[in-house]
Amino acid sequence: MFGGIFDEIIKKIEEWISGKGHGGDDAGERDLLPLLLVPGIGGSILNAVDDDNSDNAERVWVRLFFADHEFKKKLWSRYDPATGKTLSLDPKSHIEVPDENYGLFSCDILDPAVFIRLNIVYNFHDLIEQLEQWGYKAGTTLFGYGYDFRQSNRLPEAVDGLLRRLEAIHKTSGGKKVNIISHSMGGLLVRSLLALHSASFERLVNSWTTIATPFQGAPAFVTDCLLTGVEFLKGWQKELWVAKWSTHQLLVECPSVYEMMASLTHEWERPPQLQVWRRRRKHDNNPKHVKLHSYGPLECVSVMEAALKENTLSYDDKTIPIPFNRCILEWANESRCLWFSAKLPKDFKFYNIYGTSCKTPFDVCYGSEKCPIVELKEILHTEADFKYVDGDGTVPSESSKADGFTATARHGVPGNHRGLLRSNAVFLLLKDILEIKDKEKKLAVHAAPHKSEEVIEKQAQFCLSDTAMSHKNSTWDANSEDSQDYNSGSESEDNTENSVIFTINTEDARAQAHARATPHEPHKGFEFHHLSVSAAGVAEGSDREKATIAVEKAMASATAKLMALYNM
Repeated sequence: MFGGIFDEIIKKIEEWISGKGHGGDDAGERDLLPLLLVPGIGGSILNAVDDDNSDNAERVWVRLFFADHEFKKKLWSRYDPATGKTLSLDPKSHIEVPDENYGLFSCDILDPAVFIRLNIVYNFHDLIEQLEQWGYKAGTTLFGYGYDFRQSNRLPEAVDGLLRRLEAIHKTSGGKKVNIISHSMGGLLVRSLLALHSASFERLVNSWTTIATPFQGAPAFVTDCLLTGVEFLKGWQKELWVAKWSTHQLLVECPSVYEMMASLTHEWERPPQLQVWRRRRKHDNNPKHVKLHSYGPLECVSVMEAALKENTLSYDDKTIPIPFNRCILEWANESRCLWFSAKLPKDFKFYNIYGTSCKTPFDVCYGSEKCPIVELKEILHTEADFKYVDGDGTVPSESSKADGFTATARHGVPGNHRGLLRSNAVFLLLKDILEIKDKEKKLAVHAAPHKSEEVIEKQAQFCLSDTAMSHKNSTWDANSEDSQDYNSGSESEDNTENSVIFTINTEDARAQAHARATPHEPHKGFEFHHLSVSAAGVAEGSDREKATIAVEKAMASATAKLMALYNM
């Protein structure tokens, strides 16, 4: 018996020495500032709660079984211009966000009943696991804030709820300031807090890191959501999910969606367009009478109004009109004015992580030259065709980067909108931002992506130094003397037809770079399709200068390998 106790004591001592035991965790926690996670649109569990019995709550977002039926029954809503709120059509229930596990439950796995991994419902899960490995603990240093994402990001209930959560964390931690990490639309909610409660923000918040936030909107994605809906899954899996048209009928009445339409005040490199191939008359078969009409961010509103003019939904045997909502649009425009009046406190630490290297919808087109639109209401049941720019697949990089703040740093990371929340590159950045020190005291180094300004043809000569760029704005040429050892790295098995990942491991540093080629339609006057090339990388090591050199070499190598695939 005593031998067993002795062995247990030895085990505890070893755990304490290695920092893995309870005492080690507590010591690590004392060095950590509390951290609050704020999810984006669709990133919080929503429960429909019976008005007569609050114990009777049913999850309506997210669920994979009977999803469409319950979504339409409990979540379909109408906007109330008197309050600025979107209220469920169901007269017997209301929507609440669960608050278990200090707010983390609502933004972790969005359908806890799922017994196999589906990335679409694993929201903050991977990030939470990573934070726990770094020593964060729910209720003492780690918290979440879920909210009803149908509502406006400046609605008092949402903003005041966020403020109360920060106050509670501040008190629980003994007066420590809070670090905030927001994702996507969650960044707009945090910005509303900054605008409406600037003094409290300065008193309570130590730093704010936002990931993939559509500061200037997600033009084509949101336009298509309002006109045709959004489909989260493809193939057989979509049968488990809410139908595309069901999401459409909800989103038309959601202020949060209108708040992410293309900004009217941002100076776009090229304004996003809504395009419609139109035929003059229904039975007019003259191809000369088919024309492509283009509408900018302001002009497209009249097209959306006409397309949605006769839109209705059926609920409890009633037909309810759901047109484009001008009242919500006016509210959304006021939200944008509020956001860009917000000022960060002096010397405040603000970090912007945005996605790159993914084909991201920017212009949206309905109809075609062969199958044109006659009446605009036909758009609602037409598959959209997109023109793409660089971004995270949902939000263009141009929008995410344009936060209007004096940022401590902006980091572009290759990855899609939700995938950034499980990206090792993002985790390395957060490790540096949150000043996480492991026992080897490694430093995270990030090399920002640089997209070539020129569009290149296949087979064309291309200068590598235009694509490989570090956070210092220095360049590497794969043919230079100093980079002849780049082949000491290794290619990843994750390489795809238009993507290369390259890793370098040395005694002093570990670096990984991702290079991606994005094909584009031929420009006017060009015969060939074109490519733009971008590269980005991350590294960690005991010496920042050596880690920086390693990541630059990895970026140059990844780009060189990618160019070789295209015979450039």
